[in-house]
Amino acid sequence: MLIFLAVLLLLLLSWPWNLVAFLVIVPLWVLELFGWNRKVKNRRKAVGAETLIGKEAVVTTDCHPTGQVRLEGEIWEARCDPGAGVGDRVRVIGRDNLVLVVGPGAPTGA
Repeated sequence: MLIFLAVLLLLLLSWPWNLVAFLVIVPLWVLELFGWNRKVKNRRKAVGAETLIGKEAVVTTDCHPTGQVRLEGEIWEARCDPGAGVGDRVRVIGRDNLVLVVGPGAPTGA
């Protein structure tokens, strides 16, 4: 964000203040880059089917005990031991390979 400010001041201010502002802001921008890099570098990546656990899905094919659910725009095979009908909301409680294990979620009217 600071680089945009530096370029804007370089274009808008008169000589020599545009150069002074540019030369002051560019090192601050470099420090900002290093700060973001340090903050993001050690962040744990959230990828894979494990990130789906705890989210709500909508049943698209009856789950008695297996069927399909729609979760974040994708259709997944699901296993629901208590059973669930089309349109019911279920919560992902685990996974078995590429099959999501789901349980009762919020009521449809909620």
